[in-house]
Amino acid sequence: MNLDEVNTRGLVLLGCGKMGSAMLQGWLAQGVKPGSVWVSDPFPSDWLQQTGVHLNVPLPKDPAIVLVAVKPQMMAEALPSLAALGNGKTLFVSVAAGTTIAFYEKTLGNQTPIIRAMPNTPAAVSRGITAICGNAQATDAHMALAEALLSAVGSVVRLEGEHQMDAVTGLSGSGPAYVFHMIEAMAQAGEAVGLAPDLAMKLARATVCGAGELAHQAPESAEQLRINVTSPGGTTAAGLGVLMAELPDLMTRTVKAATQRGQELGK
Repeated sequence: MNLDEVNTRGLVLLGCGKMGSAMLQGWLAQGVKPGSVWVSDPFPSDWLQQTGVHLNVPLPKDPAIVLVAVKPQMMAEALPSLAALGNGKTLFVSVAAGTTIAFYEKTLGNQTPIIRAMPNTPAAVSRGITAICGNAQATDAHMALAEALLSAVGSVVRLEGEHQMDAVTGLSGSGPAYVFHMIEAMAQAGEAVGLAPDLAMKLARATVCGAGELAHQAPESAEQLRINVTSPGGTTAAGLGVLMAELPDLMTRTVKAATQRGQELGK
């Protein structure tokens, strides 16, 4: 990506927990200069303190981007500290679940270019996926800049509008936790049929990781990949007979619950 504007004017990161650190790690690897990054975080990690970024010092007056990565519950307290950067040339990008564009406009000014983004934690290994949408002040150039920055940690998709953001949060934002729990459940099931705990976990992790990489690389649909593994009357068909009777409804309820929580956080 073109880092000239970021490296010249600077990038501000408000909050640098797990998600902020994942993105910062990706940006530094892609060529963002540590001296062009300002981070505000009350509890900086050891890793963050060793990156060479500006940490908890006065911010530049006209940064290219402010990325807001604090928890939604902390937003009302943290965001006003950046109000002086609103209504100007600085682009604000938020990765906070449930915090609406309207909230940012109220705090920063309605002439502030604002983009909401929902990444997920595989950004830590540059395999995240981030959905973005912008307000009326966010130009095509702003969207392209945000997309270029966020693509340093994975794929980026543009939404039709903010109305889709809670659903994205419920599916891909929270989704890695669903997959991790699937690994836990598969390992427990392996133990139940006689495998040692360490072996069951190793098999479960490798199976999910391998299947995910195959889904990523293969041209076939997920449905076709499932069919490819399933011989009529075989062991996989027997297992799927149980799983497919319950998983679609369970997953729908899971994603709906997370989506509804995102809507509640936005109120």
